[in-house]
Amino acid sequence: MLRRQVSTHWEKVRAFFSELRERAEVQGGYLAIVEICGFNHWLLKLLPECGCRETIVVQPEEKSKHKTDRRDASQLSEVLWVNRDRLAQGLPARGLRRIQVPDPAAQADRWLTSLRHNAGRELTRAINRIKAVLRRHNLEQECPTKGIHTKAATKWLWTLPLSAVERIELEQQLTRAGLLREQVRHLQAQIEARYEANAAAQRIATLPGAAAYSALGLASRVGDVRRFPHPRSLANYWGLTPGSRNSGEVTDRLGSITKQGSALARFLLGQLVLHVLREDAWMRSWFKAIKRRRGAKIARVAVMRRLATIIWHMLTRNEDYACGGPPQARLKRQRAAARN
Repeated sequence: MLRRQVSTHWEKVRAFFSELRERAEVQGGYLAIVEICGFNHWLLKLLPECGCRETIVVQPEEKSKHKTDRRDASQLSEVLWVNRDRLAQGLPARGLRRIQVPDPAAQADRWLTSLRHNAGRELTRAINRIKAVLRRHNLEQECPTKGIHTKAATKWLWTLPLSAVERIELEQQLTRAGLLREQVRHLQAQIEARYEANAAAQRIATLPGAAAYSALGLASRVGDVRRFPHPRSLANYWGLTPGSRNSGEVTDRLGSITKQGSALARFLLGQLVLHVLREDAWMRSWFKAIKRRRGAKIARVAVMRRLATIIWHMLTRNEDYACGGPPQARLKRQRAAARN
């Protein structure tokens, strides 16, 4: 009916949607498909106000080497038209990786934890650059304290005799590190305040080593746990399931994990693995059994996947984390101890 490239100036946007709304009014509105990106939140808010009865947000399955907006729009329109009946019935459509848009509170939690993660990474980079200056002159062992994070170490760094260029580099990194530490403290305070109002985050915080930042980061990336029918669905959503390349008679060709979900969720789970293995003896023995067969890296990823399924059970059943493995394993050990 209409093929047009629309400017993002507000008057042209409103004129386009006004025309589209008049054309679709006879049919009771229209269905929109939008490719996910980092700067279309205004469009997702505007569509329901302009006669759109449902918005489908999708993520492309793979990156195209011949990408243009016109080609993307044509391809998405074709997929939408072919699968219109399935989408009307609420069924999944092949070729569409559908994204559930989080509510404003969950979106704010995601942004806040992402800012905290990025600030932490930038702080680590600044510290590593300071260490690089010290290693250039073999001065690390002369630091008055064990690390360079203390006030005494910072005072010592400001007085080091260096060349003019290296002095500029060191002062810039020291100033940057101080600013980033202040930003991290501010973000951490905001995270702790939002964590207190999030029941799912408080439930996830019962995991060994989980604090406000990691618990809120994982909870905001789960959303409504009822949309995941099985525990493995959450692990698949976070990209922790192995990929497959089966063809012909080969039916067991598994590869590395897909990594199609949230990278920050996988990072947080990877941090929690160390604490869980330290405090949970049952999980540690299970990890060691896989480590003997497949190696430490694969065993660590297996624990991450198991933690994702445990989080699903915790949120579904409203139960805290319990060390010692599944309830059946704990009950079996209790009965064995009672017999002895």
